[in-house]
Amino acid sequence: MSQRRSLKTLLIPLPLLVLLAACGGKKETADTDSANTAPALTEGEYWLTGEILSKSEERQTLLVRHDEITGFMPAMTMEFKVSRGDFIIAKPDMTIRAILFKDEEGFRLKNIWPNQKEQSRILQKATRILKKDTEKRGFRVYRDIGEKLPQFALYNQNAELVYPDMFRGKQIVINFIFTRCPDANMCPLSTTKMMQLQAKAAQAGITNLQLISVTLDPEYDTPGVLNEFASIRGIDTSNFSFLTGPESLLKNLFRQLGISLFTEDNLIRHSLNTLLIDESGQIVHIQEGSTWDPDDLFNRLHR
Repeated sequence: MSQRRSLKTLLIPLPLLVLLAACGGKKETADTDSANTAPALTEGEYWLTGEILSKSEERQTLLVRHDEITGFMPAMTMEFKVSRGDFIIAKPDMTIRAILFKDEEGFRLKNIWPNQKEQSRILQKATRILKKDTEKRGFRVYRDIGEKLPQFALYNQNAELVYPDMFRGKQIVINFIFTRCPDANMCPLSTTKMMQLQAKAAQAGITNLQLISVTLDPEYDTPGVLNEFASIRGIDTSNFSFLTGPESLLKNLFRQLGISLFTEDNLIRHSLNTLLIDESGQIVHIQEGSTWDPDDLFNRLHR
């Protein structure tokens, strides 16, 4: 069965994939490092690394002691305006990597990623292990029903590292979205159904359910963007995590979980899978596309 699914996922005709399972969003050319995803800079943008010293709720700013920006600015301590999502995830003493730019209000930061040494080391190791595992699985790379969820490490919407083993003993429902998806019948519909499933489980008193949405667009979907995405929609994140991280890691995770992804005409085209993982970490159900019924998945949960 694994072999048949691998063929189905990897050899699906391009026009059919675009027609049946595609949604759009601009995807800029980017380079990736071993720990985080790094979009290409445009004119007037600079990479900044530094440490957050404090936050101002009143001004929604971060006070950052940053390193020298070669050819532009010496090392100094400055106050930067940031988005609401980036402000929420920011913590004093957090080291960050971000894009510095200037608008009519002054210098601002965007695309903020944690840049902690230990977190970066963990992400680098997880990326290497998953890549090696993907290469070892070869033609049978697609994980089917009865197999275990692969090991990985990604940031959640609070800029905290998340691992599958953290949810051992819980039932996991995992799907794939991106925040800029404009097709109401794709990612937005999938998110709505995950919220409906969450509500049904809560009403039924199911306490061991964990929902996970992994981004397909890590260049844009930083932890702060995912935080704001969940907040705007009123999503209860107590058992619903939105994950992002290194593009190199995510590409291998997509392959292992049956997600086909490519860029065409500056748009992201992708397939959709929703997976149910049991308490032992084993895949017990796979639903293709976005037409799945929350009631059906709810009825598959252990109570």
